[in-house]
Amino acid sequence: MKIMVETSARHLHVTAETFATLFGEDATLTNKKDLSQPGQFACAERVTVVGPKGELTMSILGPFRNADQIEIAFTDARKLGVTAPVRESGDVADTPGCKLVGPKGEVEIDNGIIVAKRHIHLTPDAAKEFGVEDKQIVSVAVGGEGRKLVFGDVVCRVHPNFAPAMHIDTDESNAAGIVGTVDGEIIV
Repeated sequence: MKIMVETSARHLHVTAETFATLFGEDATLTNKKDLSQPGQFACAERVTVVGPKGELTMSILGPFRNADQIEIAFTDARKLGVTAPVRESGDVADTPGCKLVGPKGEVEIDNGIIVAKRHIHLTPDAAKEFGVEDKQIVSVAVGGEGRKLVFGDVVCRVHPNFAPAMHIDTDESNAAGIVGTVDGEIIV
């Protein structure tokens, strides 16, 4: 069975409190583009993430979260000068921190930088169709002409509010020669 594979470029999630410090008390998130996951959107607001060796400017994804989280690729981690672990979204304990810089202020965060574990979002019905369960680890075959490969260690995340899609980072997408969205084949 085929699953849509999308490239998730570097981005960050912020709390309402962090956003107010970075953009001002009266500022609000500006939806620039809806994403494939229901209720998720890329914002017009951008933040500079400053690490020990460098900095990157990236978009915020909305809506607000309960904790600040920066999702990057390993290439980005080298540029920032951090050792970012591979983690599922939300698992930011014992991860590197950084400084976030916005037009109205700065915030130092103690942790929050991760390389997102490759994952597949599925509804319960889609998970049944694919024959997988929440937190199950699968492989997915993808790739463009001359760059086909199989991604292992892909975690299935099942929730009624999800839309079926696999997310990989830019390093992974480049390794497979993926441009835009493609179909992948889940191997259980």
